[in-house]
Amino acid sequence: MLRRRRQEAGGKRPRRRIRKLRVAVLLCILGLLALAAFTFGLITAVAAEIPELDPSRRPPTVNGYIYASDGHKILAVLRGSESRTLVQTKDIPFVMRHAIVDVEDRRFYEHRGIDLRGIARAIWSDARNQAVVEGGSTITQQFVKNRYVKRERTITRKLMEAALAWQLEQRWKDKNRILTAYLNTIYFGNGAYGIQQAAVTYFGHGAAKLTLPEAALLAGIPADPAGYDPVTNPRAARERRRLVLETMLAQGDITRSDLLAAGRSPLPRPQDVHLPGTEGPAQYFVNYVKQQLVQKYGSAQVFGGGLRVRSTIDLDLQRLAREAIAKWLTVPEGPSAALVAIDPRSGRVLAMVGGKNYRESQFNLAVQGERQPGSAFKPFVLAAALEQGIAPSTTFVSEPTLISLGDRVWSVHNYEDEYLGPVTLETATVQSDNAVYAQLTRLVGPANVARTAAALGIRRKLNPYFAIGLGADPLSPLELARAYSAFADGGLRIDGAALGNRPRVVLDVRNERGRLVRDGGNAPVLRRVLRPETVTILNGILQEVVRSGTGRRAALADRPAAGKTGTTENYGDAWFVGYTPQLVTAVWVGYPTRLTPMLTEYGGEPVAGGTFPALIWKSFMESALSARESEPLPFPTAPTPYASTKRVVWRDGQARLDNGNCREGMDVAYFSGFGPATTADCKPNEVEVPSVVGETLAAAERRLAEQPLEAAVVYRPAEPLQRTDVVLAQYPRRGRLSSYDKVTLVLAKPLDGRVPRLVGLSISEARAKLRAAGLRVGRIRFGDGPAGTVLSQQAPAGVAAAAGMSLDLVVARGGAAESCPPPAGPSNRVLRGRVK
Repeated sequence: MLRRRRQEAGGKRPRRRIRKLRVAVLLCILGLLALAAFTFGLITAVAAEIPELDPSRRPPTVNGYIYASDGHKILAVLRGSESRTLVQTKDIPFVMRHAIVDVEDRRFYEHRGIDLRGIARAIWSDARNQAVVEGGSTITQQFVKNRYVKRERTITRKLMEAALAWQLEQRWKDKNRILTAYLNTIYFGNGAYGIQQAAVTYFGHGAAKLTLPEAALLAGIPADPAGYDPVTNPRAARERRRLVLETMLAQGDITRSDLLAAGRSPLPRPQDVHLPGTEGPAQYFVNYVKQQLVQKYGSAQVFGGGLRVRSTIDLDLQRLAREAIAKWLTVPEGPSAALVAIDPRSGRVLAMVGGKNYRESQFNLAVQGERQPGSAFKPFVLAAALEQGIAPSTTFVSEPTLISLGDRVWSVHNYEDEYLGPVTLETATVQSDNAVYAQLTRLVGPANVARTAAALGIRRKLNPYFAIGLGADPLSPLELARAYSAFADGGLRIDGAALGNRPRVVLDVRNERGRLVRDGGNAPVLRRVLRPETVTILNGILQEVVRSGTGRRAALADRPAAGKTGTTENYGDAWFVGYTPQLVTAVWVGYPTRLTPMLTEYGGEPVAGGTFPALIWKSFMESALSARESEPLPFPTAPTPYASTKRVVWRDGQARLDNGNCREGMDVAYFSGFGPATTADCKPNEVEVPSVVGETLAAAERRLAEQPLEAAVVYRPAEPLQRTDVVLAQYPRRGRLSSYDKVTLVLAKPLDGRVPRLVGLSISEARAKLRAAGLRVGRIRFGDGPAGTVLSQQAPAGVAAAAGMSLDLVVARGGAAESCPPPAGPSNRVLRGRVK
């Protein structure tokens, strides 16, 4: 009975397995059908997109417009054809095709739209460098990405782009057609889309006439149009062109002589680089507006998308700005000027002068001009100090200053080597004292200064070095004007609701039907970046700069004004940045294409911030404020908070309270509730501990005695062949001690003696000396010299020996060098080691 039940139970198992197998097969069939349906649907969807990629079949575009702030005056027409002209393959020379293929996709003619080998190479290169240094996209993929109208950043879009690239290669088949379409659509910088427009923009002729150096330059630009712009970054553009030429040489498309000749070819002159037919009353401003729009909405929607863009420019103020510059800079070959005016209450850029003539040069001095601001940067240091509670009544000593940077010393001096002696921070600001501001930068901390400037709207990365406080990092007039706007507006930075932390040059963006587009309302967004108390004190000090300091020539007759001059070393750049509660203006004066000292341009005297820049600023501000019918307004005032003095010292990268033992401490007046929270651990009669590791004991003792410190010597067993006359380690390694404290020096002590000096001895004397030291002779080689004399030894004299070690010798025999084996025996083991 039991056996029968087992048989019945066993008979059911095959049926269950059969059912499971049938279900698995059915699921596989359904999965295959689903995959086939998905693949068919994907191919069908992708195929429907292919006609949209052909530049010659693009749909009709709708003109867009950029208006002045009144919403009526047209500043520019945004045509789809404005910056792109299609050309045929035959109109693109082979040298241009080779250049772009070699540098962008050298396997373009081998792959089928997706280059798996290139992707793997890019992944490996990025992983090896721990950064994105190489891309894996093919030219076909890049073309699809540029032309694909769906701009959302999703995995689906990425898959569609890859699928489109593969399908495009299958449908079009002709590689030259794809390459031509790519060259007709990519962006080459300076407003030029497509190879034809790029050739005209940079070289003044069509694509068919491109030469090797011209083609190599253009081929290098699309990877980073701003970074490789020959106008703004000529050095990077030249290096990029060289890379393209070297790649073409490696691919066998040019010869070495071609490369050398093309590498010597000059870059296009900045004044010759421009789009044809550009004109208008504010072209530098318009070009900057276009840049913001393209970054936000993409070139396809901006050019030909029918946008109606209302900008912030006030054309009356734009005219007054040019008139103010022309009034004071009357020599055509003399310095140029850039000017930016901003309404601090709304963040609107009202005027922008970026150069003398847009037709001659599209380089925007107001935006792209990066020059050291000099003392015009000092208000940011002052703001950082006030935010830390440092009162302007703090006294510094104006004198030639040396600031330790660890391994070197920074020497700071004032212009004309004139010093004020003990002086308050307020007076030092009014008189623009470099020596005091170098000390203040150290007290506040360079990194804190950089963070304050960034909070005020300086978007470029600033180096947190001590020289930052004297304006060593280059900035543009637009950046300075925007950052100063927060001073004029009570410590508030104004961003745009749509375009974010950028100068506000766009009021709103609408479509051709007059409706706001996505994120089209760029309303002002206020962000507090400074305490109101900080701004009140800072404004009071900067008003004194205009009343009685370096900016006296900028003083306005009927209203209070604040500002700061800036003059770089050797008078290469001159600045005045100033403001009233209603208007902020930054003025730069200098030579636009080179850093040339302006030593005699101001009536035979140097051009400083208080000369031409201050005078231009005053002329513009008086006429602009009158034109806007702005009533004179005072800056808000408030009682100065109570301050008490604390003794502080700069230590370990920050200010700390003096514990009574610190050297080079200073008295700093802090507002109530502010000041360092930690106390320095200074030692009585403190000195720095020098590093003497690697020096001989005698030299180390002399160096320590100079501090003065004392040496305590300890030993550790020496390794074979290790030097015993140098310091191996010290405790403490670095830091500070009191005078005459001990520094422990570690030396090696040989336990089996030292290697004796054998050079110059006879071979018998050498054997005897080694035997006395418990050592033996190893292999002997022979060389020229006095017969029987030891010429060299394997280990240098004085290093640690090891018991029973053997030394190889070179002995003179008077003939050609030979060698002989050592005598047989176990004692002839050669101990080899490394001298330490």
